Amino acid sequence: MSVRDDILTAIRQSLGAPAKNPGAVSAEAEALAAESALSRPELPLADLVEAFAARLTSVKVVGASIDRIARIEDAPAAVARYCKTHGLGLAIALQPDPELAALDWSGFELHSQIGGDEAIAVAKARWAIAETGTFVFHSGPASPVLLSYLPMHHLCIIEADRILAHLEDYAIAEAGAKPPRNINFITGASGTSDIEGRLVRGAHGPAFLHGLIVDPRPSD
Repeated sequence: MSVRDDILTAIRQSLGAPAKNPGAVSAEAEALAAESALSRPELPLADLVEAFAARLTSVKVVGASIDRIARIEDAPAAVARYCKTHGLGLAIALQPDPELAALDWSGFELHSQIGGDEAIAVAKARWAIAETGTFVFHSGPASPVLLSYLPMHHLCIIEADRILAHLEDYAIAEAGAKPPRNINFITGASGTSDIEGRLVRGAHGPAFLHGLIVDPRPSD
């Protein structure tokens, strides 16, 4: 027995608890895992893209807006449409991601450094979760954390094959990968109802969240 085993045995004896059989412990763990799988909420739609879109745009839950594009190359045009709809200029903080930087942003005024009064930030999420309508961002040189906190309008690009069903699927998808310094789970625009029970947008982050879903499949 190791020193650790000696210590745990002494603790169990002092508490009057008998040592558990390793086989019993393994069986309990398997039962808990099975129960977790059974307790997952059923998604309202079988298609993950549709389920995510429905959750993301639900007024009672997330309250974001979406646009669908067939290719990542269509992102600049979709961003331009959003800016025009909301009466915004074309000055944006663009995530310094090589794939985004390679797109045709003609007509835009781009910068990677984000300011405290930033109007628009465009970034590509690492994952999305259909169950909660959540975008997942990992911090890193190509994904600054402040892009998720400082802009008034946060535009998040997500590819259809990066949409997961449930939150725990994210942990499975990232199993074995080196963890980032920060992980941000973004579910809707920032808001609070602490003051007089009235919903205030942009209380501690973006006031508007817009998803750009890249899905090459033909729409019905």
